[in-house]
Amino acid sequence: MNTMNKLKNVKYTNLLINNMTEEEIINYQEKLLQKQLKYVYRNSEFYRQKFNEAGALPEDIKSLMDYHKLPIFMNKAIERESQKESHKRFGHPFGMHLCSSPDDIAFTGTTSGTSGSPTFTYTFTKQDLNFLNNYISHMLEYGGVHSGDRLLFSHALGIYATSSILWGIRSHGVLPIDVDVRGGSKMILQYAQMTKPNAAMMTPSLALHLIDKARESGINVGDFGMQSIFTVGEIGIGIPEIKKKIENAYGCRVYDYLGELGFSCDSDDYYGIHCVAPDLCIFPNDIVDPETKKPIQINDGSIGEMIITELNLQALPRIRYATGDMVQVFTNECPGCGFKGKRIKVIGRTDDMLIIKGVNVYPSAIKRLISNFIPNVTGEIRIVLDTPPPRVTPPLRVKIEYGANVDESNLSDIEQRIKKVLHTEARVTPEIIWCAPGTLEKALTKTPLFEKMY
Repeated sequence: MNTMNKLKNVKYTNLLINNMTEEEIINYQEKLLQKQLKYVYRNSEFYRQKFNEAGALPEDIKSLMDYHKLPIFMNKAIERESQKESHKRFGHPFGMHLCSSPDDIAFTGTTSGTSGSPTFTYTFTKQDLNFLNNYISHMLEYGGVHSGDRLLFSHALGIYATSSILWGIRSHGVLPIDVDVRGGSKMILQYAQMTKPNAAMMTPSLALHLIDKARESGINVGDFGMQSIFTVGEIGIGIPEIKKKIENAYGCRVYDYLGELGFSCDSDDYYGIHCVAPDLCIFPNDIVDPETKKPIQINDGSIGEMIITELNLQALPRIRYATGDMVQVFTNECPGCGFKGKRIKVIGRTDDMLIIKGVNVYPSAIKRLISNFIPNVTGEIRIVLDTPPPRVTPPLRVKIEYGANVDESNLSDIEQRIKKVLHTEARVTPEIIWCAPGTLEKALTKTPLFEKMY
């Protein structure tokens, strides 16, 4: 592979932090937090109200311990209500938690709106963008992407959140070849052939999809000569067989990243997203029980809902924002690269969680376990729901594509092995519905795990 020479150690983006102990990093975050809480209290009616409801003032928050006593200030539903109010009162959609003048906004990006109306979560001033660009530049540099290179950027373009990454790409001196994913795989492959990009950004689903579509057209994606691929939005790279398949096909390292918060390291094995931005966000020093919202102590392997509090941002900083993402935090040194900071693995979404006979089951965990059976399966699955989640009347029905070279007479044996693993690891024994390879429709953005029959 092009990048698989000497393993590179991940460092914090801010070079000063690399010389700090864990205790010094916490102290540094607490100073930034105190400054940010005062800022949002001064500039946002929404945040003043939240502090008043909590019976606290920013000056009362002197440590992370004090901070963890604050209630959750916002989630997606509260964010939407905040947007409605600002639209009604002030004629802008950014929410009552906006802390800058609307005139100072240089970029706004929304969520996809698949679970409701879109939210303008990713709204930044020019100063915000300049600050955030440092983290994208750091990730690109780590992946061997340098000034003068070209990068195939294939996400939904326009007002969507991923478009903010383009600012960081350009500020690094890299030319984005931004091909809207909605243009289809043929167009993406055409521009990849024409421009010979050094790197790419897309979802894991799209990276896999392009391998097959290219082969159908007599194209080998390995001939693009990419240095690295950065994927976001799905758990794909956390599944060993999927990571291996993408890297072998493209002939380069594939990295997982979580916006500006961090990225995975240059290791054959996946050790999670390395959190390189303690001066941008309190996370991962803030996870909570998804039901009670009570803080969970951070130890190696702790699991909880990801809470975001953004530091050093002006326009629309999120404070004690319940994301709905379930993560596992690792505090031990990375076995792959030696990074001494915290790492995380995304487990799933709280709103995707299923309850089967009182057991909490995450669809992403089911996909991860089934994908371990590649090449006996393709890795594509759908969980069939007859009624709205979270409660499911057993058995849980799961459609699974069997591998292209699998004899159908062997499916019974494969099925029993899959059921055994799912029963042991996920505490669920599903009804498996076998599907021929390529029959489960793939999306070019995020491939859905649910097939909703209701």
